[in-house]
Amino acid sequence: MSCCGKKDNVSGFEGCVCEVVRAIKDIQDNAVEEECQPCLTSCFLEPLGDLTSPSRRRPADTRVFILKTKDGSPFHAFYRDGDRFDHDCISIYFRVESIFDNCCATLRVLEPKDKEGDEVDLLSDCGSKINLKKLCKVYDFESTDSCITVDLNCFCAVQCIKDVFLGICD
Repeated sequence: MSCCGKKDNVSGFEGCVCEVVRAIKDIQDNAVEEECQPCLTSCFLEPLGDLTSPSRRRPADTRVFILKTKDGSPFHAFYRDGDRFDHDCISIYFRVESIFDNCCATLRVLEPKDKEGDEVDLLSDCGSKINLKKLCKVYDFESTDSCITVDLNCFCAVQCIKDVFLGICD
């Protein structure tokens, strides 16, 4: 059984999260600057940049997304913030870097930023759980040097958030 209680992909079946993340990777790889289409919310929307407002100034190179676990909570990862690598540096936002071995992926952890460009600490005041109210303060994202390898079959949902330019080279 996979993490969401569905059959394994032994018979060649792959979960929808895996397919969506593959599509995001393909869209990122084929990013070209074109006229923006009306903003929709589908992770399959092409070209890259369509999840961004029509007035974007730079081309997008990243489709930011979050993954949700079986209980519906956002998956999170730690990231290094300069010399710091502690519990305050937690994010639920990712960029797909590569997909391999059927449905494994390397994801870059993205640092959440507010409108002023300051880091948004997503933890509750108690410091052990993600405070969902703080997600409303996230306005932009910054690339980190932290990556995580995951089995995409272990997630039940993927939600695309925004197309952004992070200046990441493949």
